[in-house]
Amino acid sequence: MSELEKYIRTYFGVSNEDLSKISSFFKLSSLKKGEFFLQMGRYSDRLGFVQSGIIREFVTIGDKEITKWISTKGYFVVDLSSFYFHQTARWNIHALTDCELYVIDSKEYHKFGQIIPQWAELEKLFIAKCFMVLEERIITHLSLTAEERYNQLLNFNKELFNQVPLHYLASMLGITPETLSRLRKKAVA
Repeated sequence: MSELEKYIRTYFGVSNEDLSKISSFFKLSSLKKGEFFLQMGRYSDRLGFVQSGIIREFVTIGDKEITKWISTKGYFVVDLSSFYFHQTARWNIHALTDCELYVIDSKEYHKFGQIIPQWAELEKLFIAKCFMVLEERIITHLSLTAEERYNQLLNFNKELFNQVPLHYLASMLGITPETLSRLRKKAVA
């Protein structure tokens, strides 16, 4: 069973038959390290699910890059405004390593409602879970100290600190690279 199928089963609780129908719409695709899944300012009708590898979602403001999220196996990557509302993308989605993704375009995605009778309810629950994750991330950034955010990420995915340039992690945590360096030294001491 692919990571995509495990995710669909866990979050949607669909039957084996519906699982098979949904997963058949996704096509396995590769990204080489350094390639973009999406670039800011372009339109995208694709939604990807990371089967393997590491992908960075970021925005460029002036000469500064701000990392929104680092996606690893088991995460979706998409610019929602572009995918759902056909607006130009606000985010760059960039492969930090060689990646395999399951990809679906919006035309195929919208067929789910025709083949899965309860899709509208499943999609609503999925979007609600996404909002809960977003709310938790906002609360974390507003209420936790830099050290607490660092420790939370370290406990959540320690391997990121060995696989991702630290300035990307610092940006995602909302801290400077120097602060991240101090926190890492403090944790080792």
